[in-house]
Amino acid sequence: MTEEQPMTEDVHEYRIVRRGARDHRIAVIDGPNMSNLGARAKKVYGDIGSLDDLKAYVAEFGRRLGVTVESFSSNYEGAILEYIHESADRVDAYIVNPAGLTTVGEGMRHALEETGHPVVEVHFANIQAGAGHGRGLGGGSLTSSFTHTATGLTMGLRQYSYIGALTALVAALDDECFLGAPRDDD
Repeated sequence: MTEEQPMTEDVHEYRIVRRGARDHRIAVIDGPNMSNLGARAKKVYGDIGSLDDLKAYVAEFGRRLGVTVESFSSNYEGAILEYIHESADRVDAYIVNPAGLTTVGEGMRHALEETGHPVVEVHFANIQAGAGHGRGLGGGSLTSSFTHTATGLTMGLRQYSYIGALTALVAALDDECFLGAPRDDD
């Protein structure tokens, strides 16, 4: 059991009860253009100050869940591929915001798929929303090249997309039957 405290002083306390106690290691990968997070459209990206602020926010939430979050970000797909390859043996799952690689990151998607680990795709914006939608992108909807092989997807909730992904992923990893693993009584 992990008791949650609020992330800031002016919110309600909440409590998350986990089914397991294992310290899962979750890798969070942010792709191209996320390094410019604090300067991006406030309507879509909110008031989070920087990518480092996002990383600290997600890592702290992970700590409160009883898991380890390691973060990696790059504007270069090759560096992301190298990170995926070298991290595959030490992490249990990935949360990935492909960002600028959303529609063209086939190499990254393939590398994630080859790890055999669960992958949750995240986006600050609702990438499926049409142009002019309050939580969508200015240019209209995108079709992600990651979604069809991702284990799950959270989007349109700004930085809270990461919290939703992390919470669900930890709960799923704590579930012994997640992704069809056999039960002892089967």
